Amino acid sequence: MRIPDRFPRETGRDYALRVLKDNIVRLELQPGSMVSENELSSALGLSRTPVREALIELSKVNIVEIYPQKGSRIALIDAHLVDQAYFMRDTLECEVIREVCKKASPSDLEDLRASLRAQDIYTEIHPDGGSASEKTFMELDNQFHELLYKIAGKELVYRIIQEIVIHYDRIRNLTISYVTPQSVISQHWELLDAIENKDEKRARELMKNHLSRFQGIQKELIEQHPDYFKDMS
Repeated sequence: MRIPDRFPRETGRDYALRVLKDNIVRLELQPGSMVSENELSSALGLSRTPVREALIELSKVNIVEIYPQKGSRIALIDAHLVDQAYFMRDTLECEVIREVCKKASPSDLEDLRASLRAQDIYTEIHPDGGSASEKTFMELDNQFHELLYKIAGKELVYRIIQEIVIHYDRIRNLTISYVTPQSVISQHWELLDAIENKDEKRARELMKNHLSRFQGIQKELIEQHPDYFKDMS
């Protein structure tokens, strides 16, 4: 499990929640695996209370299953929950990108360019997207999308949807061998071009294609990682 440093003034609960979510998304805590409060507390240098609170919080969005007296299990990937998370992102971000086309200032455009240049540089060093011990490409991808919400004036919306997109993000990590960081960056640059030209229709179409890139390979993902997925039959 990857354990980053605790932020200054970060509460034990928030630290445990951040670390657990990060490792669940990275698949370091694999779908279906059991986790122990005692072991997590020892690894994080925390008492059991904040760890328990973090697990309870994650259980509310069905990413962790708690079994009294037995422990907790990282939920299997549920295609229905992934679909709901995708629906939320698709619905919101296709509208967000239209707002960005209307509102983006020259300074905003430069911030977006800087974000994409950072992605370009990163993939030159880590063409495979980075290892589990490093800042991953997906984090840079997330920062770009978060910036779009900020430009659109929808920062709170972005923070709220993070509770459910964790289901979608696990699928994103599984697609790394199918969708290269370079192809994702190429799509980002196309989005930026549409924003600069204030082409709302094209930007919306590009965003829809960008977010749906994993859907055509879901069957292959299930075949390759059958133990990760909930049986939907």
